[in-house]
Amino acid sequence: MKKLKVTAVSYLNTKPLLYGILQSPIAAEIDLQLDIPSDCARRLSTGEADLGLVPVAVIPELESPHIISDYCIGTVGAVKTVAIFSERPLEEVEALYLDHHSRTSVELVRLLLRDYWRISPRLLPAKEGYIGQIGGPRAGLVIGDRTIGLDRRYPFVYDLGEAWMAHTGLPFVFAAWVSNRPLAPGFVQALNQAMGQGISQIPQLMYILPSPHPDFDLQEYFTKNISYQLDAAKREALARFLAAISPKAPVGL
Repeated sequence: MKKLKVTAVSYLNTKPLLYGILQSPIAAEIDLQLDIPSDCARRLSTGEADLGLVPVAVIPELESPHIISDYCIGTVGAVKTVAIFSERPLEEVEALYLDHHSRTSVELVRLLLRDYWRISPRLLPAKEGYIGQIGGPRAGLVIGDRTIGLDRRYPFVYDLGEAWMAHTGLPFVFAAWVSNRPLAPGFVQALNQAMGQGISQIPQLMYILPSPHPDFDLQEYFTKNISYQLDAAKREALARFLAAISPKAPVGL
């Protein structure tokens, strides 16, 4: 049987979902590759992958996108690992580096700068090593595992999940399981069951995963900062975000 090619974000926040998948029989049905978010989006867009846990900003670019799971990488308020870091208050920032790992967070920060904070710093494309250049009048958007510990380094931290909630009253979806075609209902059901099992085993994961920083609470991150259920409120938030970033955003995903 030909295996389904699957791409998924490699960050810490995906570990409960991936743990559930890899511990289930469905692991034998897929060819899984882990990438940074931007590479996941590219692989799904080009057809290199059949299914991906991908940044949601790629959805309007797909010819026939299907959100196929009840699970996602979302947040209800502070997400902790998607933030602007700065040595100065945001209103005093002159330039802002945009993390190159994920366009979803870049599009989100553009929206928040325009509609919530109502400021317009110069936006700078970032390359590897840009975090070391954050300082003075230059702030930086940083996402994923690289944010861990930066809150000790920079006095001003602006959490994008928290800002979006303050702006809209809604949760946010950073990544969702998206395919380019409908998938068999039995596969989707098994995938959902596997991820639900992985989430239920978060307490056991604490014994397997080392903490990335002495002051980082893994269990709090998995259970309070990251919200995995793609519920009605998150679907509403996702539709609002996609409509704001693209006139071609699909309806009714």
